[in-house]
Amino acid sequence: MGAELRRPPPAALAWLTWGLLASLYFVGYFQRVAPAVMVDELMRDFSIAATLLGNLSAIYFYTYAAMQIPSGLLADAVGPRRTGAAAALAAALGIVVFARADSLWLAALGRGLVGASVAVAFVACMKLAGHWFPANRFATVTGVALLIGNLGGVLAGVPLSEAVAGIGWRNAMLVSAGGTLLLAAAVWLWVRDDPGERSFATYAHPEALSGGGMAPLRSLRLVLSERDTWLLFFAGGMIAAPVLTFAGLWGVPYLVQIHGMTRSEAAGFTTTMLLGFAFGGLLLGSLSDRLQRRKLPYLGAAIVHAGGWLGFLFLPQGPAAGLYLFFAVIGFSAGGLIIGFAFAREVNHPGAAGTVGGVVNMSVLGFAAIQQSGVGWILDRHWAGGGLAGARVYDAAAYHAAFLWLAVSALGAVVCVALTRETHCRLRFDASRR
Repeated sequence: MGAELRRPPPAALAWLTWGLLASLYFVGYFQRVAPAVMVDELMRDFSIAATLLGNLSAIYFYTYAAMQIPSGLLADAVGPRRTGAAAALAAALGIVVFARADSLWLAALGRGLVGASVAVAFVACMKLAGHWFPANRFATVTGVALLIGNLGGVLAGVPLSEAVAGIGWRNAMLVSAGGTLLLAAAVWLWVRDDPGERSFATYAHPEALSGGGMAPLRSLRLVLSERDTWLLFFAGGMIAAPVLTFAGLWGVPYLVQIHGMTRSEAAGFTTTMLLGFAFGGLLLGSLSDRLQRRKLPYLGAAIVHAGGWLGFLFLPQGPAAGLYLFFAVIGFSAGGLIIGFAFAREVNHPGAAGTVGGVVNMSVLGFAAIQQSGVGWILDRHWAGGGLAGARVYDAAAYHAAFLWLAVSALGAVVCVALTRETHCRLRFDASRR
């Protein structure tokens, strides 16, 4: 029966197929922020200070960012299923290397392999969504991806903190490697790149189907030649990096050393930021779809995000409830970056959906890598000589100097989003540019 006579895939099948692949994003997010609750153990085991710890954590982000464009090209060329299954297998190997490392370079190798592997997750999810869901649901589906990923970040908060205290960070990482290996098998056995492989109609744009074999260099050229691609590239990176820098590494030691919290209490506070990030992406993406607007909700979220960081840095924080409020607002508004992925997809050729996702997502993790290392460098420059049990302790002035750059980054995102052009949730595809 012709594709035009087929019915669309049932919602349950679409969500299950897409959700299995999205689970790799859950794994990636868990690994991304896990070092935040292992700071003291990593400093002691590898005899390092803040700068090197920042670099060890950031190597994940560097390799993740470096793999974004190749990931997009792979998703376009060989499909999300093969790309995702191979990535999950490689990620499990990288986690084992990191957990068993007896030297800093080996730990960095393992963490770098994890970052490079899970780099395909978000891009492949977006590619798959274009086939299994209608176009007017794209921002919503992408928001669900962010929610799933941030749930991995939540697991890397208090639950991982307790696991580290109970069985040690190395054993906790080995358990996560086993789960990732099982995921690789599930993706290979169940996921299909297009509903047509299960005898249902596809939602993919005809150009996406005919452009599946688009030459990688041509696909990349089309994406990079689009002005709004660059604005959305910088906007996404400058919004995400402060959240991933604070919640993913430096927030827990800050709260422990400056506010006198226990590690689990501090992880609970940074989890608030990640939960806000998760639900912000889901709700703001859905709002964008309903309004049939991209620029307006994205710009509003970016402004609130910048205001949240400025308030955190310069207003009296008061009791713990005040910190919860700041972190919730910062995280929720950062979720607006999800709109940017739908936005970027709509301003580019539909046959290059994977490539554009890789280009834009490269900045999200690339900027975070730079900021994580940069914050560590600033902390060491302002270190007053304090220490505890082999780990450095930094004062409030050092953290304030380092975190100031998180607010500067957020303000830069506002400028970039303000310069974009609205798409009204429609593909801005010009056949003459094929």
